[in-house]
Parts: sequence; C-alpha cells; structure tokens
Amino acid sequence: MVEPMLRPFLAALAGLALAGCALFEEPRGTGDLGLIVERAAGSVIIVDTTARKVLHRVEGLGDLSHATAVFSRDARYGFVFGRDGGLTKVDLLKGRIDKRVIQGGNAIGGAISQDGRIVAVSNYEPGGVRLFDAATLAPIAEIPAIGADGKRSKVVGLADAPDARMVFSLYDSGEIWLADLTQPAAPKLTKWPGIGKLPYDGMITPDGRHYAAGLFGEDGVALLDLWRPEAGVRRILDKYGKGAEPLPVYKMPHMEGWATVGDFAVIPAVGRHEVLLVDQKEWKEIGRVALAGQPVFAIARPDGRQVWVNFAHPHNHIVQVIDVPSRKVVHAFEPGRAVLHIEFSPRGEQAWLSVRDADRVDIHDTRTFARIGSLPADKPSGIFFTSRAGRIGY
Repeated sequence: MVEPMLRPFLAALAGLALAGCALFEEPRGTGDLGLIVERAAGSVIIVDTTARKVLHRVEGLGDLSHATAVFSRDARYGFVFGRDGGLTKVDLLKGRIDKRVIQGGNAIGGAISQDGRIVAVSNYEPGGVRLFDAATLAPIAEIPAIGADGKRSKVVGLADAPDARMVFSLYDSGEIWLADLTQPAAPKLTKWPGIGKLPYDGMITPDGRHYAAGLFGEDGVALLDLWRPEAGVRRILDKYGKGAEPLPVYKMPHMEGWATVGDFAVIPAVGRHEVLLVDQKEWKEIGRVALAGQPVFAIARPDGRQVWVNFAHPHNHIVQVIDVPSRKVVHAFEPGRAVLHIEFSPRGEQAWLSVRDADRVDIHDTRTFARIGSLPADKPSGIFFTSRAGRIGY
C-alpha cells in the first residue's frame, strides 16, 4: 500500500516520465510527405512517400473540385486552395487544420512568395489576387483585376517569381500582370494588355525566367521574359494547329504540365492528340509526338529522362510515357477511368497516379513501370509532394 505522503511525489514522477517520452520522441522530417486531394469529400490525406502509406486524413476543407496546394519553406504546412474560396493551412506533422479562411467566392489556385512569407490566391469571383500572411492567414492586400476594358476579370495562371514578384493572367481581358511585392501592402503592378484571346492558364519555367500564358481563344502562347520585362510579351507557337481540322476540347491542358527537359519543353497541344516539342532558347517548335488522346498533364521525371502524360475524356483511362532521348512513346498502360494527376517522388523513382473512379492512388516504379503499391482514396485528384517547397512556380 502506498503511503499517503508519497502519492503526490509518485504522481509527479509519472508526469515527468510522460513528458520525457514526448520530449524524446523521435522527430521526423517532412521531405517525403505529401497531400492528396479527395475532391468529393472535401478532405485531404497526408502520405509518406518512403513508406508508401497514409498518415492522416484531414476533413473540413470545403469544395475541392479544382483544388491545388503549395507548401511553406520548411515543408511543414500545406496551403490548400479550394474552389469555394477557402484557403486552408494544413499541419502535415500533426495531421490537422492549423488555420482556415474563406477569402473569396470562387478561387482557382494560388502561390507562395519567394521568401515564404506571403500566400497569394487567384480568384474568379471577385476577379483579382488576394495576399495573406503565411503564418497567420491575416489579409495583407488585394489586387483587383480590372482590365484595360474597365471590367473585372477572372485571374488564372498565378505563379511566384524571383525578386519578390508574382505573375498572373487576366482571362477575360487578355492581359499579363507582374506584381512587385517588395512592399506587400502596396504591390507595384506592371501590365501588358492585348496578349491574345482568353489566356486560360500560365506557368513559369523552373529557372524563373520565362512566364507563358496559354491561349484558349486562338492557337498560340504569350511569353514574357522576366529578365527583360521591358521587352514586352511576344507570341510563340502562333497557329500551331494551322491546316488541321479543329477538334472539340474536352478538357484544357494544365500549363503546370509543361515538362521542361534539357533545352526543350514538352507542351500539351490544346484539342490535339499530340505534344509539341519546343526549343527553349528560340522558343520555336522542333517536333511533335503523337499520342492516344488530348493530353492534360505532361510531367517530366525529375531527371528529365521521361515525360508521363495523362489525357482528357474519353481517353482518361490511359497513361503514356515518352522517352526523351528518342522522342517516342515507349510505354502505355491503363490504370482505370479518370487518371486526373501524376506526381513524382522527390528524386523520381516513383510515379503516383490518382485514379478517381477507382477510388485509389497507384504507385509505379519509373524504371520498370510496374505497379508497386496502391492506397485507398475517396475520389482522388491533385497529388502534391513537399519537394515542391523548394521549387519556383510550385
């Protein structure tokens, strides 16, 4: 029997022991973690790409029908941009929502600044870009997207750029804007109107030099050299579909899907069953690769040796792999209906595929193409790994 006088002492010892366990619990890094969007459920799952397993499921993120994500510099937090205007900061280590705000009525993506201090959200409604403190999600500034025509425009293709800048496109008015965030509460804007009809998305090259906006209203791409912005926007790949019968466009390709490999880029052609090969020095077409359908994403393996491609309906059950040296399709397979996204592990030994209609995520060895694992997920779409945290435009 424990003496009454000893009970407080023993209780204190027990408390110290529990605290010691928590204190000396083996810490873990975040470099092999990722978020996978469960679009219909309004949730994300946090995955470990080394163990190939689900660590947490985080619910309550709202409408994730077109959700994207970026990561904090330390790769601990993911910022998820929902279609309902929700901006959610997710703690990857604790597996829970850290902070959440509804910042607009209809959002289409976002970016995080070069120094990791500012999260930017691009909005359809109200058209514009909103800036938030990455630590607290407190609002910093709003950039209304009022085009040269005096009307508010949807904003697409928002990307972070070097030298404390953000760059984005105005869909309705056909413009590219560059925002200098040196003083984030009062962004300084440079605008280029008349870049072409209906820029539907944009991307920045991995070196941060060029920003490209794809045009839906006409064949072609608008290109801005961020090293020489005074030179203005120029048109590249003008009328690349000339002479061919136009096809119905089932899904617009994602510009993030531009694969840059060595000296050229592999670009999904809008409404065509092919990708374009484009020299990045002169920005001229140097070839094409015929494919099974209309490409949506063309994603380069980190070493640039392969490009994996998924497709719009009715070919969205197919994935094809292009061998870059030979510029040929060397492998094709059918994971299931609605392969919506592809993401490589940090060094490219694995490719993760979201197979929406099968409610699973497949993991493939990129050397043998064999499926080496699968994880259950509720209508998965976007896959985002923390290796993006150190990359420009991701």
